[in-house]
Amino acid sequence: MSLHYAMQSIELLDDSSITGKKVINIFNDYEHVEASSETVEGEQGSTDFIKILIKGENGKYLGGSAKTFGLVGRLGGIGARPSRIGIVSDADGAVAAIAAATKLADMSQKGDRLEGDVYITTHICPHAPTQPHEPVDFMGSPVDILTMNKYEVLPEMEAIVSIDTTKGNRIINHKGVALSPTVKEGYILKFSNDLIRILEMTSGELPATFTVTTQDITPYGNDVFHINSILQPSVATDVPVVGLAITAASAVPGCGTGASHEVDIAQSVRFAIEVAKEFTAGSISFHDEEEFNHLVNLYGSMKKLQTLDGKE
Repeated sequence: MSLHYAMQSIELLDDSSITGKKVINIFNDYEHVEASSETVEGEQGSTDFIKILIKGENGKYLGGSAKTFGLVGRLGGIGARPSRIGIVSDADGAVAAIAAATKLADMSQKGDRLEGDVYITTHICPHAPTQPHEPVDFMGSPVDILTMNKYEVLPEMEAIVSIDTTKGNRIINHKGVALSPTVKEGYILKFSNDLIRILEMTSGELPATFTVTTQDITPYGNDVFHINSILQPSVATDVPVVGLAITAASAVPGCGTGASHEVDIAQSVRFAIEVAKEFTAGSISFHDEEEFNHLVNLYGSMKKLQTLDGKE
């Protein structure tokens, strides 16, 4: 069950000396998995970017034709040491990504391989800085958002779910997970009925969703307010991106410790795995392609919203 993998991932990452290499070592014995880690230096330290490929039976990596799914665990850092002891709330995106990768790897080893490839990316930094934000402080990161997108948003990904802790606000007052509308090339599109169905199925509840503003889908660094970085992958790709927020009923600082809830993380993992199954099998869509093309024909490209200077 996903809860087992969520708990396992929390224990793995709640370590002041955890590294990307230690994380990818857990995938060494899996036949259909490739995992790599790269340390990247930033102005305020370093972080280890992790890339995990779960090879599908008919995936493009092996010359097949099935669709490729991307899962991004988005965060600033998994720890704020030395100012905070232990894993922080902001780590949930990384925890979910590693938990999903481990579950998919186990499934593949047991004969339940997906049709297409799944790429899972995140980064591991147990000593990240914090930064002021309203209504509660955020986690910072040793590297900027452009660097994160460079290593986490891969050209192979044909649709992306970005999982991010989204508790540092007074907009969402639901504990669990919440889904964003689809974002593509600067357009905020309608919610995907397929993804809503999967969220209902995996949570056993009516679907919780959250509001996305134009500011949220523009790049960090343009001096406008962003709810957080959950939809920053959308500025670096033309494929559809959906945010899956791990949420709380109260405003929780990203740098807060003791604030990660295993059941909520497991819920995000279940959703991501079921989306991966159906998307790589070609049975679901993140957006209505015909309607998107109609929007572009009517109103033109909105790709300028993916840039810092408003120029395509």
